Amino acid sequence: MAFIALGINHKTASVAVRERVAFSPEQLAEALRQLCQVVGSREAAILSTCNRSELYLEMESAQPRAVLDWLAQFHGVPTEDLHACAYVHEDAAAIRHMMRVACGLDSLVLGEPQILGQIKTAYAVAREAGTLGPLLGRLFQATFSTAKTVRTDTAIGENPVSVAFAAVSLAKQIFTDLSHSQALLVGAGETITLVARHLYEQGVKKIIVANRTLDRATLLADEFSGEAIVLADIPDALVRSDIVISSTASQLPILGKGAVERALKLRKHKPIFMVDIAVPRDIEPQVGELDDVYLYSVDDLHEVVTENLKSRQGAAKAAEELVVQGASDFMQRLRELEAVDVLRAYRQQGERLRDEELARAQRALANGASPEEALAALARGLTNKLLHAPSVQLKRLSADGRCEALAVAQELFGLTTGNSN
Repeated sequence: MAFIALGINHKTASVAVRERVAFSPEQLAEALRQLCQVVGSREAAILSTCNRSELYLEMESAQPRAVLDWLAQFHGVPTEDLHACAYVHEDAAAIRHMMRVACGLDSLVLGEPQILGQIKTAYAVAREAGTLGPLLGRLFQATFSTAKTVRTDTAIGENPVSVAFAAVSLAKQIFTDLSHSQALLVGAGETITLVARHLYEQGVKKIIVANRTLDRATLLADEFSGEAIVLADIPDALVRSDIVISSTASQLPILGKGAVERALKLRKHKPIFMVDIAVPRDIEPQVGELDDVYLYSVDDLHEVVTENLKSRQGAAKAAEELVVQGASDFMQRLRELEAVDVLRAYRQQGERLRDEELARAQRALANGASPEEALAALARGLTNKLLHAPSVQLKRLSADGRCEALAVAQELFGLTTGNSN
């Protein structure tokens, strides 16, 4: 049995690489089934966010190269491109890594809470796809429990620090007074919801939400007395918008250089601040070449969040200790589970020997033996049979010089050296 956590993240790969191996929600179920079939994994889950793509697997034996080859083949990326930026954690290290990710200790924004919800989604998708078995399922539950403890017992989740908050903080640096700015938000997921909330709290009263489905956009826009539009209406809204923040699951760019150029002309080159939080990117990188456009990607937010993280640095140490403890507890439970099959087989053997000796005693009684004789024979026979196999094995181990096995046997049977009872 081996646990594996393999992937790339914002620390090891640029956004240009990460977007090439990002999984769309529509791909996940088939990707999971294919992954298990190709690499021979018994259980698997995939976490794909703007900052990371990670595969969690439970296998008979660790085969990270096969997993990496599958990831490259699935996305049509040369294996060597991923080999340079991929990381692999196995067994206890994989368990600690997964828990660190869930607690936000491995995030671009230290302690950000969104990642836990994304891991819960990965768990639900794997369960729905039929690739979540008992061992990986237990690991997810232990991970959720550890993350909850970290949130409850440390201050790592305090203060509004997230990618969404970082984007709004950057906008505030560029536009001193956000109350006079209009924001265009592309997407209607959790990240954009957080962006909208932070913008509203910073005084932005004019918010436009653009989404593929108008109903979803309307639901979010209404929360902030905003305007809802579909993606096709973005060019018109762009002319009116000073701030553009995008985060969708689109596999192709939504905003191109041409559309932004036209908007700038109509705005008489009034600057536009743009943040592309999506992976793959929603805004063509060439947009950043335009005058009067300030375009930032997810990777660009790193410097912005540094100041906001200082209050969480102290809490991170306590969180790391809780993760180590959580991983240790889980490994102990796994080791206990490994003994279950042995205990079950030993009990079945004992019950079989008991039944044999009981049947022998019953036959003796039927043939006229006294109860005392039958009980004595039962006790003697059962004792001899229960001790036979351990006695033979201990003699063999002793003859082979396996002194450590004799010490284990003493501990197993609760004996002390020279015990005559």
